[in-house]
Amino acid sequence: MNNTELISRFYSAFQKLDYTTMQDCYSDDAVFSDPVFGLLDASETRAMWEMLCKRARDFSLVFGNIQLLDEEYATCEWTASYIFTATGRRVVNRIKAHMRIKDGKIIEHSDAFALYKWMRQALGLPGLLFGWTAFFHRRLQKKARAGLDAFMKA
Repeated sequence: MNNTELISRFYSAFQKLDYTTMQDCYSDDAVFSDPVFGLLDASETRAMWEMLCKRARDFSLVFGNIQLLDEEYATCEWTASYIFTATGRRVVNRIKAHMRIKDGKIIEHSDAFALYKWMRQALGLPGLLFGWTAFFHRRLQKKARAGLDAFMKA
């Protein structure tokens, strides 16, 4: 499987909320990072995708513009639309994924998106007023990590 096929396999599985296939796309020593969860190791990454897929409400995803930068590095743009369960608010999040792929598996994955825009959509007025602050960002990350830790223990 080439790198484009791997990325397509990953996001096609995500469209179906098939976290098992998504998890299989990662190497055993993979790392992931994004503005909400911060830096995760491979087991935390696999658990995060399982948690997000299991909790998804009114979810849809489109992806495209896969660009192979060289034999290991690639980018992909994807947009997820869903109901943020904590507030019941609709979120449309536009994301750029940066991946490093080796031996047919993702070894590094970083998702970049506008956190303030996400917070305004997900949290409403509090996100609008305070979502730009470092304090609010740390609070969100702490809550996301606590939720992931609780999910992994259950």
